[in-house]
Amino acid sequence: MRDAEAALWQRVRAGDESALGDVFDLHQGRVFRHAFRLLGDHEDAKDAVAVAFFELWRKRASVRVVDGSVLPWLLVTVANAARNLERSARRYRALLAKTPAERHVDAPAASDETGVLAALRRLPERERAVVVLAVLEGYSEREVAETLGVAAGTVKSRLARAKAKLRDEMAEVEASWA
Repeated sequence: MRDAEAALWQRVRAGDESALGDVFDLHQGRVFRHAFRLLGDHEDAKDAVAVAFFELWRKRASVRVVDGSVLPWLLVTVANAARNLERSARRYRALLAKTPAERHVDAPAASDETGVLAALRRLPERERAVVVLAVLEGYSEREVAETLGVAAGTVKSRLARAKAKLRDEMAEVEASWA
């Protein structure tokens, strides 16, 4: 088996990606078990294994082969990757502990039917469309007219009527607060 792995490794060193897949298939089980023993979490262990095999490919020209096998190098590398992942997780937890607690603001239990949006919903659809496009979205009267397929004068009159209705409704709301 060592001779077969040594030949496989020579293909990896020559840049054969499929040979790297064969090395992965050969050693991933043992490398994963080692990472899992160190980390105790499946997902973190998978990350450490991925790092180890990525480094194996990246450093293939300088990897030390022991008795025709890259397994010892992979085990050391996955241990280093596991240590780095744990260190990173510790720093992240410490940072989270230092951040102020988020203040939770409950959403309103019911919609506010006395505000501007409620008044806008009570407008006739034709006037509401003009207000939304011209006032809320900022389109010019000409662009609103083109979009709605009406004359520019129609947009002006609908907008004037809608503003007057909204002004009257908001005056009533303000009077009820006083």
